[in-house]
Amino acid sequence: MSQTTKRALGASLKKLLLQKPLNKITISDIAEECGISRMTFYYHFKDIYDLVEWTCVEDAAQALEGKKTYDTWQEGFLNIFHAVQANKPFVMNVYRCVSRERIEQYLNPLIHSLILGVVQEKSVGMSVSEADQQFIANFYEYAFIGVMLEWIGSNMREDPAAIVERTSKLVHGSILRALNVFRTDKVLQSRGND
Repeated sequence: MSQTTKRALGASLKKLLLQKPLNKITISDIAEECGISRMTFYYHFKDIYDLVEWTCVEDAAQALEGKKTYDTWQEGFLNIFHAVQANKPFVMNVYRCVSRERIEQYLNPLIHSLILGVVQEKSVGMSVSEADQQFIANFYEYAFIGVMLEWIGSNMREDPAAIVERTSKLVHGSILRALNVFRTDKVLQSRGND
């Protein structure tokens, strides 16, 4: 029931964003649109931005489902673009009304989850510390988020498939090279040869 109510609140917010900007929407507006009390809203979310974040994460999590492997990350990334595009009025309204840092906060866990899945898959059998795996995932995460933010900022004009294709060309093989740089077994082996 809790997830159903949260989804209904997210849908109400999206509907309201078609009518007015985020900074003009109140919790009372959302509760009324959803047919619930303000207290019910506060049972699920601390404020409107908490609802916005949950909605972004929920939409993207559905887009990424089962797409966190080396062979499927491009599809997952493209699905995130399509989810953003499908919710363009919502996303553009949020983009204009909150800071870029806040948008990054919404995107960070999604993109990080996608990239970390790939890094962990490619590091199987390698002696690469968890901290180094996180570092590699963070590096690519910020590049992916930067690409997505530029696309949103340009009013989503470019074809997402073209962006993912170019990104794929840059990333192809580079995660494996990065993991090889951080391999501790390779470092220990080369020290033994000195």
